Amino acid sequence: MTTTASQRIPLCEPHIDGNAWAYVKDCLDTGWVSSVGAYVDSFQSAFAARLGVGHAVAVSSGTAALHLALLAAGVQPGDEVVTSTLTFVAPLNAIRHCGADPVLIDAEPEHWQMDAGLLSDFLDRVATRDNGGVVNRETGRRIGAILPVHILGHPCDMEAITTVAERHGLAVIEDATEALGSACNGRPVGTWGRLGCFSFNGNKLMTTGAGGMVVGNDPLLVARARHLSTQAKLPGREFIHDAVGYNYRLSNLHAALGLAQLEQLESHVAAKARIASLYDDAFRGRPDILPQPEAAWAERCFWLYTARLPGRDSRALIQALDARGIDTRPLWQPLHLGPVYGACRREGGQVAEMLYRECVSLPCSVGLSEADQRRVIAAVLATLDTP
Repeated sequence: MTTTASQRIPLCEPHIDGNAWAYVKDCLDTGWVSSVGAYVDSFQSAFAARLGVGHAVAVSSGTAALHLALLAAGVQPGDEVVTSTLTFVAPLNAIRHCGADPVLIDAEPEHWQMDAGLLSDFLDRVATRDNGGVVNRETGRRIGAILPVHILGHPCDMEAITTVAERHGLAVIEDATEALGSACNGRPVGTWGRLGCFSFNGNKLMTTGAGGMVVGNDPLLVARARHLSTQAKLPGREFIHDAVGYNYRLSNLHAALGLAQLEQLESHVAAKARIASLYDDAFRGRPDILPQPEAAWAERCFWLYTARLPGRDSRALIQALDARGIDTRPLWQPLHLGPVYGACRREGGQVAEMLYRECVSLPCSVGLSEADQRRVIAAVLATLDTP
């Protein structure tokens, strides 16, 4: 079967609505399009209020947010940072940008997030305190932070992870780039750690085109992240810089779109939930396709609707749907299998490898029509039922 590009059903495309056109036009009409402007301030304030945190810094990407948060939290060259192996590569790149090295923790099989039990076992076995902080007694290197990644819109078990972190005196930096609108035990993701990081890439629940946010309640940490994002320039007319900084600022133009998208966040989350419910109903009772489970303590935003094909490689389904004009994607290759981070210390990995092999993400754009979704469902079931 052949299709044209216009007939394809995309995986997850942006949905631009509400005040987006008006706010962006205002930036263009007034000339406030660069990194200073009222929309930057309004977007930061509204985002912080939405999460119930004291401070927010709008930046150029989710990766920039992660880099700044790690630096602000004190991660240093030579440190180890404990993070997830089943994730997009950005958090590991941010760790390396700091001169630190990742230690990779497997996913747990129930909800596919960082395995808090493995994290606890690892730190109980290797972590010891000295005057410089927490040290890995096996390597002699300082452990700078724990960086859990909430994948696919489902939260990690932050109550368990923060309990482990507190026991060992370690900072938690949350990668909530895929999970805006999700919560753990009623508390929004991104607010459990010392700092939280979000992404507004084009495929996220809300978008600024490209952008991210650092949030937190510690004014000194957030101020440090803000300072580093502006080339570490000291206040005043003179161009004096007191550190190696970065051009990680978000433009007023991007922030205008972000503010308009934030105003629509609840309706976007509701649309994602409706889409997930229709998929769940269609696949219920079938042992050959199992939607990602939701924990009793979780509220998730259903960023990407992802299902597992037990015992089967998902690539055959991906290829069959592609031939029918339906975009899908596999999970990321676990980072301990790749050429860049394959030599990193890791705990486990077999669960991540299984999920990588068996999982597929299906179309779930906020604006996905019911007719197109039913076309996806019919194609999935027809493929699975073909011997």
